[in-house]
Amino acid sequence: MESKTPQVRSVAPRAGVDYPRNYAEFKAWFPDDAACLDYLDWIRWPHGFVCPDCGGSTAWRMKCGRWWCKGCSTRISGTAGTIFHRTRTPLTVWFAAAWHFTFAKNGVSAMTLHRILGFGSYPTAWAMLHRFRCAISHAGARHAVRTCRSG
Repeated sequence: MESKTPQVRSVAPRAGVDYPRNYAEFKAWFPDDAACLDYLDWIRWPHGFVCPDCGGSTAWRMKCGRWWCKGCSTRISGTAGTIFHRTRTPLTVWFAAAWHFTFAKNGVSAMTLHRILGFGSYPTAWAMLHRFRCAISHAGARHAVRTCRSG
């Protein structure tokens, strides 16, 4: 386990400050899955880590990317309870898909996303877009990024 104290950042993301303004900045901000996971942690816990089980605030980041709560010894993933939970697709691909989904003037089709990002199958692109659209339709929930189920 890596001992690491969670960083406290600003309360809410602000356009042009807390997320990239263009694709070049996007690639610099999110070069790997660890950077994406760090960003998800910041969105989830803007004032620092809080254990969902015991409410404790002391935790360590494990090598696998999950948090280990000192208070109750629970392992918590930054993706738990989000559209990214238990996905086999790398977070960098998810983030790139989100970028294209949100910055395309007229939206993006699953076929276009499949072609741009070059993943293995069209159904993967379709499922990603379905999860994004479901999350947006449930934006009034506590977190805009919630688990969406197909079917």
